[in-house]
Amino acid sequence: MSANEYKQAVIYCRVSDPKQVKMGNGLESQETRCREFASMRRFDIVGVFKDDITGETANRPGMKALLAFVRKHRASGMIVIIDDISRLARDIHTHTDLRGVIAKAGGILKSPSIEFGDDADSRLHENLMASVSQHQRQKNAEQTKNRMRARVQNGYWVFQAPIGFRFQRVTNRGMMLTRDEPVASIVQEALEGYASGRFETQADVMRFLQDNPLFPKDSRGIVRHQRVGCILSQVAYAGYIEAPNWDVSLRPAQHEGLISFETYHRIQERLRGIGRLPKRRNLNADFPLRGHVLCADCTTPLTACWSTGAHARHPYYLCPKKGCASYGKSIRRDKIEGEFAELLNTLRPSDKLFTVARSMFKELWARRVSLAQEQKKAMALELAKIDGQVKQLLERILDVSVPSVIAAYEQRVQRLEEERFALLEKIASSGRPASDFDGALRTALDFLANPWNLWRSERLEDRRAVLKLAFARPLHYVRNEGFRTADLSLPFKVLGGALGGENKMARPEGFEPPTHEVEARCSIQLS
Repeated sequence: MSANEYKQAVIYCRVSDPKQVKMGNGLESQETRCREFASMRRFDIVGVFKDDITGETANRPGMKALLAFVRKHRASGMIVIIDDISRLARDIHTHTDLRGVIAKAGGILKSPSIEFGDDADSRLHENLMASVSQHQRQKNAEQTKNRMRARVQNGYWVFQAPIGFRFQRVTNRGMMLTRDEPVASIVQEALEGYASGRFETQADVMRFLQDNPLFPKDSRGIVRHQRVGCILSQVAYAGYIEAPNWDVSLRPAQHEGLISFETYHRIQERLRGIGRLPKRRNLNADFPLRGHVLCADCTTPLTACWSTGAHARHPYYLCPKKGCASYGKSIRRDKIEGEFAELLNTLRPSDKLFTVARSMFKELWARRVSLAQEQKKAMALELAKIDGQVKQLLERILDVSVPSVIAAYEQRVQRLEEERFALLEKIASSGRPASDFDGALRTALDFLANPWNLWRSERLEDRRAVLKLAFARPLHYVRNEGFRTADLSLPFKVLGGALGGENKMARPEGFEPPTHEVEARCSIQLS
């Protein structure tokens, strides 16, 4: 059967970007031109197949469907019409492979732009056109990369927007990152919480994001460990940008960050000092005092567990150290946490002490503002010193040729640049309080007036904050007696000097917990 006897035909259209499909560019015009060509040749169009994928690969859904259709109608023969040779492929090897696969399936290529043939001249022309198409694709990729790299050098983010940001077109500046609320505020709280120690581990950050209904989850409704790691290590949140693969060093970005560079630096230091995320879910939410209360007999932090009884599970704290007199002896959770609540309620200074404290804090505030101005001058001198060190190192790099030495100098320059950015940020904010005196003092005094209000929120992060802010050291607990004298933090010592003395807590009446080892009965043991 000759080519002229083939009457049935299919059309294949392809664009390289899904955006072209949404905008209506490319596919429709290709199909229109192919239909016009088919009409002139009196071909009957029996199918149209489309792809929105790069022409570098042959693994395309539309092409696979086309080949299956052509094979199915091999007996009747099938013309395969493409608008241009570049629509088939934009890689010489991919073009050759697809050309052979289509012919093997029983199809014959036709196009209004090129005459396909099997003679030497036709093959040469076809291969030249395929090579030109490949060159255009590679050149476009190079130009796109160069434009993106130049934009990154100027401080513009060109990659996928990090979660908490979105792209917005700005006049004369193109697409820029802007805050995407309310997610931006959630991410900001997570980052600052991890930097300050409010979230002790990455698992705490993950739990915070998981519990927030406004934070986007994956298809299974879960926040993954990998996402938390990416958020904590993303420099864009500090308002900076870098692209090591493009030899673009760290520099200030054009967009506004969610956190300061100093906060970002603290996060990276914590990440370098902490291992991988825990493999199992942290159970401290059930036992907020775990790790913050020590056994009075051996000063080992109390652990906790759920004990399985005949009809229910019961929560206990206990000492985990073998050889201790209190090893494995249970303390009911409601007992120890009830005594802790009574202890918190004793940390309530009088109104007179608050009046004195306000005057003290106001004087201290003024001194701190004055000191900040002096620190600003000192930081300016330190900045000049760093600039001098960077200049010296760059001069040394030009004088050496040993790769290992050059790499060491470059690492040192990078560290100095990070210190320089942190200093610039501190200088810009030095002497400028983050909030006014009344607002800052009100927040502090609200907590000092009654830390119990924060503790009863039942959020694990808030309860940990109480333990860190109210007590200078972990509490010691004597089984069957209660807490020993608490070592309060400085604010509570100043405001509550009359609170000294041993804290004897009244124990609630009721069933005395068993004295035998409860560890063997624990269905869940917290390591």
